[in-house]
Amino acid sequence: MHLVRARAIEPNRVFHKRVVAGWTIFDNLYVLNGTVYVVTDEPETVPSRETMTSTAVRVANGAEAVKARLPTDREMRIVSTEEAGELFGPTIEIIDGITWLVNDPPQFITHYYHWSAELFFGFWRTYSSLDPTIPTTGRTPLPSLRRIWFAHTDSDHWRDYAHMNEWVLRSTFPSLTSEYLNDWNERAKLGRPFILDRVIFSDRAAAMHGQGFLSTDRFAAEAFELPGSPQWWSTIRNNVIKFAGLDEDVYAGITDSPVITYISRQEWGRRMLRNEDHEQLVKELYALRDDHGYEVNVVSMDKLSRVEQIRLAARTTIMMGVHGNGLTSLIWMKPTARSTVIEFFYPGGFAHDYEYTARSLGMMYNGVWDNKTFTSAELPPVAYPEGFQGNSIPVNGSTIAKLCRERLSIKTD
Repeated sequence: MHLVRARAIEPNRVFHKRVVAGWTIFDNLYVLNGTVYVVTDEPETVPSRETMTSTAVRVANGAEAVKARLPTDREMRIVSTEEAGELFGPTIEIIDGITWLVNDPPQFITHYYHWSAELFFGFWRTYSSLDPTIPTTGRTPLPSLRRIWFAHTDSDHWRDYAHMNEWVLRSTFPSLTSEYLNDWNERAKLGRPFILDRVIFSDRAAAMHGQGFLSTDRFAAEAFELPGSPQWWSTIRNNVIKFAGLDEDVYAGITDSPVITYISRQEWGRRMLRNEDHEQLVKELYALRDDHGYEVNVVSMDKLSRVEQIRLAARTTIMMGVHGNGLTSLIWMKPTARSTVIEFFYPGGFAHDYEYTARSLGMMYNGVWDNKTFTSAELPPVAYPEGFQGNSIPVNGSTIAKLCRERLSIKTD
């Protein structure tokens, strides 16, 4: 295959006329000296630059921090075909196939939730919008992701401490290659133009200009403004759980006994239930097991292997726990009429993380303040009161048991 060839300058194609901040699909995206070029003779059709890219500095609060994130001509230029011809010359190196260009610093990437349930979540929701007919099997004619470029992250700073990030990426796209900050800089120093066939371009700071982000504080929220299949995530879920040794159709609660999984943080040292409430909750859950035949698992996710975590989540009907990273495993549950996520907060506290993720997958969500529950239809405002991060979070075990019985009594086909 010839990687360098003479070719006429081809204008970019930006998919989806609707502006989706932070998530852009390009055909024929050009890169020269570390700058991205959008080539078009109709610049009025291109979304505003700040909704596509940023300077990729760390995200911080305040007017000066917002200003520092705004892109300049160093990050992205929008040029005509004539200008592009003068800039690039007669030969351009071709990067064929599908590329995901991650234009973020490592600030959030090195976290299982922010990677799998935000960045990767949003990437696939964006790319899968090109196939709005994905079935429950996850089969799609979309070409597989060929490579991922971390333009501002080195090879040591995209993995999380539990090594779940690489499991998710490698199990989904086993042939994928990765390039990092040093590679990006090396390509820039070559002084030669590149054209990328198709690019999914993601940028958290750019997404922060969108209404979806502003209403949920979730990076991936903007991508859900695009068309898509109700089964859009099945492609990823099925690949991941098959890599863990399970059949893609595995789940519990319809033909098998329902599975209740309580993800405990009682040995974590931070954001824990009151000991007496934890013990009462476990007692109530085991009573459900004894009285109704439900499978009940009380686990600390950090004590399980990656395979064990994924296998358990894939079989789970109801997942519950205090707000925390362990609940990220809800993304491997199979959405059904009974599938439910129950999240415990210190009374008055709330964050969108797992509520938004569960809702995006079509699963029921219940937040809990001791003996009071709420759903996605009646969410409280985001708040982090004193006690939110503490070790005296109350929960009423009887309330949780009642909620489980109600959810598992739902009739299914």
